[in-house]
Amino acid sequence: MTTPCIIFIQTYYYGRHFSTKVKLTLIPITIGVVLNSVYDVKFNIVGIIFAAVGVLITSLYQVLVGEKQHELQVNSMQLLYYQAPLSAFLLLFVIPFFEPLDAFHGVFFNWPFEALVAVIMSACVAFVVNLSIFWIIGNTSPVTYNMIGHLKFCLTLLGGFILFHDPIQILQLLGILTTVAGVLIYTHIKREEMKKNSSLPTASESRTKS
Repeated sequence: MTTPCIIFIQTYYYGRHFSTKVKLTLIPITIGVVLNSVYDVKFNIVGIIFAAVGVLITSLYQVLVGEKQHELQVNSMQLLYYQAPLSAFLLLFVIPFFEPLDAFHGVFFNWPFEALVAVIMSACVAFVVNLSIFWIIGNTSPVTYNMIGHLKFCLTLLGGFILFHDPIQILQLLGILTTVAGVLIYTHIKREEMKKNSSLPTASESRTKS
C-alpha cells in the first residue's frame, strides 16, 4: 500500500500530477502483491495498526527524500551526508530501550573479531542501500522506486524457488506474473510520457519561434 499512499501524498500535498494510466497500473500490482502474500497474512488489530503506521512513515520518508533533493538542490551523497549522522545520533536514545543496561559494556567493548567484521560489513551494505535509495528517488521518483521494489520482491521469490527449491503456490506464481506485468506496463507508460514531454517545446523555445 506504500505506492498508492505516495501518490496520494504527492497529489494532495505537493501538487504532483499522475496520469490515469499510471494510476491504473496500481491495480495489477496491488492484486499481484496480495496474491504473493496471501499465504503469509494473518489479521489482528495490533498488526493492522503497526502496518498502517509503517506504510505512512515509509511513504512520507520516500516523498521527503525526493522533495528535499529538489528543494535543496543536493545530490544523493550530499543528502545522505547530512541525514546519516543525525540518524545515528537519534539511535543513541533508542538503544537503551532495546539493549539491557548491564550488557552495554559487552556490546561496545568486548566484540570478537568476527562480530566486528560482521558489523562493519553490515554498515557498508546499509550505506550502499541508503545511497541507492536516495539516488533512485532523486533521479526518478518515489513511485518508480517502489516499482523497483515490487520487481525485486518478485525476483526474490523466483530466486528462492529456482535456487533453493522453496515451495511456490499457483496463486503466488500468478501474483508474480501479475506484478511483473504491472511494473512493465508502468515502465512503458512512463517512457512514453518522458518522450512526449521531451518533444514539447519549452517556454523559451516558444518565445524564440514567435
